Amino acid sequence: MASDYLTNIVAELESASQLRAAGFFITRRPWLDLYGVNVRPVAPFGSTYSKPVVDSSLIHRSLPDELLFEIFARMTPYNLGKAACVCRKWRNTVRNPVFWRNACLKAWQISGVVENYKLMQSHYDSSWRKMWLLRPRVRMDGIYVSRNTYIRAGVAEWKVTNPVHVVCYFRYLRFYPSGKFLYKNSSEKLKDVVKFMNFRSTKAEICHSGRFTMSEDKVEGALLYPGMRPTIWRIRLRLRGTTAGANNRMDLLSIVTSGVQESEVPGPDGDILGVVEGWQDDETHNPEVPAISHTRGLTPFVFVPFEEAETSVLNLPVERMDYYVPG
Repeated sequence: MASDYLTNIVAELESASQLRAAGFFITRRPWLDLYGVNVRPVAPFGSTYSKPVVDSSLIHRSLPDELLFEIFARMTPYNLGKAACVCRKWRNTVRNPVFWRNACLKAWQISGVVENYKLMQSHYDSSWRKMWLLRPRVRMDGIYVSRNTYIRAGVAEWKVTNPVHVVCYFRYLRFYPSGKFLYKNSSEKLKDVVKFMNFRSTKAEICHSGRFTMSEDKVEGALLYPGMRPTIWRIRLRLRGTTAGANNRMDLLSIVTSGVQESEVPGPDGDILGVVEGWQDDETHNPEVPAISHTRGLTPFVFVPFEEAETSVLNLPVERMDYYVPG
């Protein structure tokens, strides 16, 4: 009897220790307890139906329309698309044109309210949601990244006669609704660059600021490289998406650097695009700085939202991903 009693105690102690150890490794997610919970639905606001509701339903179907509207009004359009996949009620609520009108007017605020209304009625069947899905737009909720690699010859050693190195560097672009953008060319990983890709960054972090314009699916930007001989950097891109409304790819059409006279350099808040308007690719206004059309490092840009910057595959080192296909 005593041996059986001791055996039971040892087994209970082992199971208890395993449970305590599992508590350190298992993340507690209390919201998962809400799945499958049935509650009494709330009658819609202003409803004249006085009979008490007895049938129970899942909690996400029982939220009143007014509360759903307030929640969805604070969500981004891409999160609205995810919410529409939950159930039929949420999908019908997400199709409210108010959400998509606010998103469109914010995305194309440079065009103006009147111009956006005219375009929506003439080209998109008076549907703000259709306009959001089909009209090309530059995304502002993340960073466009172009990952480029090249082979560089190394120094011969006594074990290796012809060594080569795979060099990886990135081009980063971040756009703003005001028509400005930030550009950085660096070998640093995305998770490190995203922290200072803003207008508050210091000069040591070398983020260049410029202006861009968009015509249909074409994006053209320009910025001024400071220095003893001012140089203008121009870029042309074609916007596309892997799915409707994604706008998560940019094909790099050309990168051109050319010289400019001191008298043509605008002020800090000047329009650099107005200076280079009508310039040819081989045109330069300073003989000491010839126009150069760059043919390397033209890998397409891939969009990465801010919330995915830490976990993106673009942070992988070269030994784990020597080449990246944007798609």
